[in-house]
Amino acid sequence: MKFQPVTRYVKAVLLAGGVLSAAAGQAAITFANGSDVGWVTQEEASGYKFYDHSAVQTDPFVLLKNQHINAIRLRVWVNPAGGWNGAADVLAKAQRAAAQGQRIMIDFHYSDSWADPGKQNKPAAWAQDSLTQLYSDVYTHTQTTLNYLKSNGVMVDWVQVGNEINGGMLWPEGSTTHFDQLAQMINQGYDATKSVYPNAQVVVHLANGYKNADFRWFFDNLRNNGGKWDVIGMSHYPPVNNWSSYNKQIATNMSDMVARYGKPVVVAEVGMDYSQARTANKMLSDLISKTKALGDNGQGVFYWEPEAYPGWQGYKLGALGSNGQFTTAMDAF
Repeated sequence: MKFQPVTRYVKAVLLAGGVLSAAAGQAAITFANGSDVGWVTQEEASGYKFYDHSAVQTDPFVLLKNQHINAIRLRVWVNPAGGWNGAADVLAKAQRAAAQGQRIMIDFHYSDSWADPGKQNKPAAWAQDSLTQLYSDVYTHTQTTLNYLKSNGVMVDWVQVGNEINGGMLWPEGSTTHFDQLAQMINQGYDATKSVYPNAQVVVHLANGYKNADFRWFFDNLRNNGGKWDVIGMSHYPPVNNWSSYNKQIATNMSDMVARYGKPVVVAEVGMDYSQARTANKMLSDLISKTKALGDNGQGVFYWEPEAYPGWQGYKLGALGSNGQFTTAMDAF
């Protein structure tokens, strides 16, 4: 499927250098009330619509802005089926976010589909590449994608080099059993990012943000192998019946990461069952408060796919009712 940039949504003013600024100089100090919305164009193409609380059909990026969402996270796949989450699809969503004044986080999976702790599959086009070529692949893909966004007027504030890479990425060469090689892959993504957006913050992102020992192990190894990063990203999906305990653990971990490495943190993903909206609101309000308590070292909280219709592709941790309206979970922002 061929995607065209959705320029009709772009109403923001082009600033110096032809780049849309989503924060007008406030990126360093504005807490990110964030949402990951990678599915939104695919949902729209499937006929799903979104509504405000008066049941008026509304652009989902406008709905999110009205919920005080000021930052959007978008995943990038290399050669995805149907083009979803490929560069053109990402650009279309990024332009719509920028038009609403929302800052942008780009999340590179370095795969043709989902990358997470259980799978870090190489893109098919890279499958036979040597280690040296894989380093070049990471650099070129990162730089080319970001240049494409920049040349089409999009400003990017954060770039994730890998998604939930607890066990590394681009297996087997980039697994954590070869941490020196993993660190070099991360550095390729880091350097490519800075070559396009010198002021963008590079995020290294792990799952299970409540597991302090895992984070210490990973980032100690990354540091010892010369890895570079600006921000530590965390995923957080606490259980409904014990979210308070998990929130305390992630708060402890966040504080420890700031103290141990001198780097800020961001909760890059959070979610809870859409049918437990009131509990999700309490959990999210508490998490936001705990993250803000870190001052500038707590950069924000991103809800993962809040616009996902209940059961869309089997996912039930969004924040949308079957009526296409956001639940009270999003009022936490």
